[in-house]
Amino acid sequence: MSAGVQLAALVGLTVVLIALAIFIVLRVQGTPEKRERKRRLAVNRLGRLGDALITEATETALYYSYSVRGVQYAASQDITTLRDRLPGSPDRLMGVANLKYAPKNPANSILICEEWSGLRTAPPT
Repeated sequence: MSAGVQLAALVGLTVVLIALAIFIVLRVQGTPEKRERKRRLAVNRLGRLGDALITEATETALYYSYSVRGVQYAASQDITTLRDRLPGSPDRLMGVANLKYAPKNPANSILICEEWSGLRTAPPT
């Protein structure tokens, strides 16, 4: 085999291996929705409980604030995939709620996941 053919074969093999590595990484990491679900479930499983104040509730997100060890946090949670676990009107969620946060990263928190909810619904007005 000539040097040109060997070089072309090596480049072709390199391209195939890089494509395979990218495919494996993307497959392991999954879609953004799957990664978010895994994050929520991990915080639920390992997280500590705290109190939160929901300041705004829309059809797609909950905005809340809370304090951990004297540090004030403001956060939001996308609830589009959890809509079936919520009451009809997001306005009823405003006010005090429970939350779970990661002990090693208190900024990583949730109000609701597939297996737990810290939401308290307000009585209808």
